[in-house]
Amino acid sequence: MLEGLKVVELATYIAAPGAGAIMADWGASVVKIESPKGDPMRLFFDAFDTGDADNPVFDMDNRGKRGVVLDITKPEGREAALRLVREADVFLTNNRPGSLSRSGFDYENLRKENPRLIYASLTGYGLEGPDIDKAGMDVASYWARSGVAAATTPKGVEPFPIRTAMGDHITSMATVSAVLAAVFEQQTTGQGRLVETSLLRTGVYSIASDMSIQLRFGKLASTRPRHAAVNPLANFFKTSDGRWICLLVRTGGTDWPQIATAVGHPEWIEDPRFLKNRDRRVNGAALVTLMDEAIGAMDIAELTERFDAQDLTWAPVQTPREVIEDPQAIAAGCFVDIPDGKGGFNKGPASPARFPGAEDGPRGPAPKLGEHTDAVLAELGYGADEIADLKASGAAG
Repeated sequence: MLEGLKVVELATYIAAPGAGAIMADWGASVVKIESPKGDPMRLFFDAFDTGDADNPVFDMDNRGKRGVVLDITKPEGREAALRLVREADVFLTNNRPGSLSRSGFDYENLRKENPRLIYASLTGYGLEGPDIDKAGMDVASYWARSGVAAATTPKGVEPFPIRTAMGDHITSMATVSAVLAAVFEQQTTGQGRLVETSLLRTGVYSIASDMSIQLRFGKLASTRPRHAAVNPLANFFKTSDGRWICLLVRTGGTDWPQIATAVGHPEWIEDPRFLKNRDRRVNGAALVTLMDEAIGAMDIAELTERFDAQDLTWAPVQTPREVIEDPQAIAAGCFVDIPDGKGGFNKGPASPARFPGAEDGPRGPAPKLGEHTDAVLAELGYGADEIADLKASGAAG
């Protein structure tokens, strides 16, 4: 779908490179500019013996790109990067605004080089306010400062981190959607624009329902232990064979009769303690205890049969090891083959959308450091001697 879209990425770590990888999956030509030291994520497994160049975290967010090494602190390297920008549709970066201004790669300068350029800035905290140059990563900016951690952590439990790059990848998706909105405008007007996303803003949006309640009513219910849940049925329960399941209820509790029937207690339907939503909330602890006993008497196979027969909204709590073998996850296209550059493939997570009938998966492996420098510079009009001079001066690698 994005074939012909030219993206230049000057970014490190995960959130912005993740956005570049999604666009590369969908057909865009993405050139990743790295300094001579390379993206720090190349060293993610440096302290562990995972085998030569075996880095699935870096591969995930850089697959299908071409990689060049340019030192934009040197005039020659800066000029080569600007040549790329002049031909690009999108410039994607997560460098801090101050650093970009000092190097001349801020929006105002690049707009002069290419008026139709879409300049996508992804930062920890946005482009206005006192913290625009504050270091930001997803556990700090997305998880902690945005309110997600506090809203998620059950009452009385100490704060804990999210898993690797969860907030980053949600922000990757937000960035791609913003870029493609600007691409539509660009095709209509011929003009580019500044596109701004941040880990903080994405974090706030990801709990937008809670934030709406906070803004409107000035207070918000905390995440509570199972026996103190606001809705005792929207909860987690354990089967006799040790499997946890997540049960959800439809708005208004209209499926209470089906739930009571599924757990083998249709008499609960008319029990005055549980007759209406309010009754079930007031007597929530007792209802959770009864549900524990009923579900605890069933194994996962029996529960599956009973719950599905009543068309209930539920799911097993699965480990990542179980998810990668889940037939439905496989059928939904959650995993794809990533070319390894050696004629084989590695399995990896898919991009977050499928386009039936179109190629929407990885076009190639993540580039080695500077793997495509020569080829990209040649496409920009540099001769072999000029490329050799750039490398000799350290401006390219």
